[in-house]
Amino acid sequence: MYLSFFGLAEKPFSITPDPRYLYLGGRHAEALAHLVYGITEAGGFIQLTGEVGTGKTTIIRSLLAKQPDNAEIALILNPRMNASEFMLTICEELGILLPDDAVGSVKELIDILNRYLLKAHAQGKRVVLIVDEAQNLAPELLEQIRLLTNLETETQKLLQIILIGQPELREMLARNDLRQLAQRITGRYHLDPLSRDESIAYVKHRLRIAGATVEIFTNGALAQLYRSSGGVPRLLNIIGDRALLGGYSEDRHVINAALIRKAASEVFGRRITPAWLPWALGAATAVLVAGATFAAWTLHDAEPAATPVITVVPPAAAPAATAPEPVPAAPAAPDLATILRGAAAVTDLDGAYSRLFSLWSARYVAGSEDACSQALRQGLECLNEEGGLEMLRRFNRPAILALEDKSGAVHQVVVAAVATDRARVLIGEAAHEVVLTQLQELWDGEFLLLWKPPQLDTRSLSMGARGEPVLTLRLRLRQWAGLGPDTTTLDVYDEALRALVIQFQRRNGLTADGVAGARTQALLDAALSPTDTPLLTAARP
Repeated sequence: MYLSFFGLAEKPFSITPDPRYLYLGGRHAEALAHLVYGITEAGGFIQLTGEVGTGKTTIIRSLLAKQPDNAEIALILNPRMNASEFMLTICEELGILLPDDAVGSVKELIDILNRYLLKAHAQGKRVVLIVDEAQNLAPELLEQIRLLTNLETETQKLLQIILIGQPELREMLARNDLRQLAQRITGRYHLDPLSRDESIAYVKHRLRIAGATVEIFTNGALAQLYRSSGGVPRLLNIIGDRALLGGYSEDRHVINAALIRKAASEVFGRRITPAWLPWALGAATAVLVAGATFAAWTLHDAEPAATPVITVVPPAAAPAATAPEPVPAAPAAPDLATILRGAAAVTDLDGAYSRLFSLWSARYVAGSEDACSQALRQGLECLNEEGGLEMLRRFNRPAILALEDKSGAVHQVVVAAVATDRARVLIGEAAHEVVLTQLQELWDGEFLLLWKPPQLDTRSLSMGARGEPVLTLRLRLRQWAGLGPDTTTLDVYDEALRALVIQFQRRNGLTADGVAGARTQALLDAALSPTDTPLLTAARP
């Protein structure tokens, strides 16, 4: 459905195995090396565990692809069976011909298997039994598997056994009644999910194999995809596929973090928000924030001088003293990281929302409905965006940023103004002037802003749309382009309006698709809004 839209030759995130899409992260490559060693070296059991979707099946298929010429592998994918069925399956996997009277006898099947193993050993062959989903093995079947390791010569085990399963397998083998089996395990390996860098490389690898020639996922989208999936390859595939479908349905050629969150919400059946947007806080926090909200509400109506301002000025920029008397050197001003550490108690999300809402003369109440619903009731719209400082300057609106310090703590702050190399940041009840480079070092480029649409209907507008929103869009775009009012008052989205939209999008660094979505409308609002509305800078975008 979306292939031609994104310029792809095939679906990049299909969950069906395909060797061309194989990507082995560091842990996966190491796990595969362990299994290859298990095939080529004599021993008892090899154990590989990993959470659901971490790529255990992929490892198995990679192992089969690397199977040495002198190895024969019996693979059991579903071990929910009794001892007789289990032994019969092993013989079938190895291609052993069985007499009719042996099918129902475990002893006869073991004897036949033993003769086969001795013959294979004499021919210099290795025989390997791989049991997938081994956490489903019944205890009595595990004991039968242990007995298979007794098939040996004087110098070597005849059957190498590899057990692959979920973490429950480790717990099961730690039981006291299975200690004899556990003692024969010569190699254990646990498969962790992909790291952040590996997850990003995994996604880019699959897109490239599928025929992508441009970057379809933004950096923020890739980061959000990792956060939502936890680095689990199966979830990376499912969420990535759903995000591409969402981008197609919304006519967006580039997948951003918001689309990933929307896709993840559909996959998990619950709302997924940015890592720095925990919507619900404890009751105690709500009480504390309520006080902060009231204080912020009061401060909004006070004189600007009532807001304490702490100015962070680099030593090189400090003004020289003009008084004739010697002036003692001032202590070095704390940097942004120091400010955040000292204000950690007031850098919660509700406090940031309270300050942001107050800039718009709006009210935010902690502990009630979510912030964007509260904004909508007061004629405002939320917009989650990414793109760092450049994109924030284009929207030219105060925004909430999540800053992560070196300890991993996340602080929500409001950026209220931006100059050439400084920014005014609201933290709690205080305002701080900080150096932009310090801000960018702690910020991942995502932000949330408020804007005031000219009408409540802010749906995406495209060719063929009709109504008051189309008329308003046309008038505002003509105002932006300096064309004067349109005397025809045309309320149909026609080719002329689409051309204006494309012109505006190109001028503002957006994808020039001629569709006036929330991003386009919000940027247009910033470009036309009077200076008495909250702006980061008086200069128009």
